[in-house]
Amino acid sequence: MKPGRRALLAAVMALLAAGAQAQEWDWRLPSHVPAPRVPADNPMSAAKVELGRRLFYDPRLSGNGTLACAGCHDQARAFSDGTPRSRGSTGAATHRNAPGLTNVAWNATYNWANPAVVSLERQMEGPLFGDDPVEMGVNDANRPRILQRLRDEPLYPALFARAFPDDPEPIRMASVIRAIAAFERSLVSADSRYDRFLQGRLQLTAAEQRGMNLFFGERAECHHCHGSFNFNDQVVHARTREVETPFHNTGLYDLDGQGAYPFPNRGVFELTAQAQDMGAFRAPSLRNVALTAPYFHDGSAATLREVLRIYSAGGRAITDGPLKGDGRLNRHKSGLIARIELSEAELGDLEAFLGSLTDLSLPNDPRHANPWPAGTEFLPTHTQEVAQPQKTNRFTTDP
Repeated sequence: MKPGRRALLAAVMALLAAGAQAQEWDWRLPSHVPAPRVPADNPMSAAKVELGRRLFYDPRLSGNGTLACAGCHDQARAFSDGTPRSRGSTGAATHRNAPGLTNVAWNATYNWANPAVVSLERQMEGPLFGDDPVEMGVNDANRPRILQRLRDEPLYPALFARAFPDDPEPIRMASVIRAIAAFERSLVSADSRYDRFLQGRLQLTAAEQRGMNLFFGERAECHHCHGSFNFNDQVVHARTREVETPFHNTGLYDLDGQGAYPFPNRGVFELTAQAQDMGAFRAPSLRNVALTAPYFHDGSAATLREVLRIYSAGGRAITDGPLKGDGRLNRHKSGLIARIELSEAELGDLEAFLGSLTDLSLPNDPRHANPWPAGTEFLPTHTQEVAQPQKTNRFTTDP
């Protein structure tokens, strides 16, 4: 073992021996942010979050050992990736833009347009096991080999045992999923300029204040889809009794004059085949939105100003090319999306307010950063395999 790896192993073992990883989880939330709802079968613990962080940054979890979860979720970009569509472990492009992971603990559903995916644990089955396209490339054929890679890492046996003390064989795919989900729930953003304003700790600038008034007022009406403490409209927390999961067509496309969106990004329609669900997508949280460009489900808007102009116009008109059509006239467009014709000054004020939602502690917090030493070689080059799509996936989380 290299000296750097020995030192890392010694440091982690010292923490474990001291019991630092077994402490009860402290959310450290301001009064205006309620505690999230956590699954009863996956309670939070510092040990589980630390294990999840290591797995999140470990490319050995992918079929060919080349891609970590962090490959599509960069801390500096609020855990988005800065591209319209990400690339999976085999180089195939994903269908949709990688969403940021800010405050995902409070999401009522996950993915862009799937009402059935209501937990982070369930959501992770898609990128791990999916084959259209391949992302992480885990399948029935390579799963035992991936788990063996984890068993061969000197740090993992003790970390898994501490995170899952009641499991006689903790290094298994179900535990991997639970640990990464716990880490993702720990990615809390609640210390932006706006949060400090709510706490009376600072004053917003004049532009931010004007933008806030527009955002929550009846002229811009942004608050109808982004009015919660998490700035989205699908929110669940520990005290939630009724969970609402609306999806919205925002008038981005109309390919045929009948409301069509481009395949395979047709929103909830892909699951229901109901016309009213064409182009219906989840409204994402706007926390740290200034860090997560490009925007929309397909990454088709490069800047926040472009997004705001589209909403100001009541949708998007594309005048040429294969996506030609006037989304402003889409018959399935939400009634909340109407032409409001904001001035450039008003657009600037709204952009300033959205900037006040940036919490710089999230992209800079060492607790969320890559824990592996720079230059760590996870797999020898000759052992890396090219993962191929497998149709034998059973979407199970057992070994």
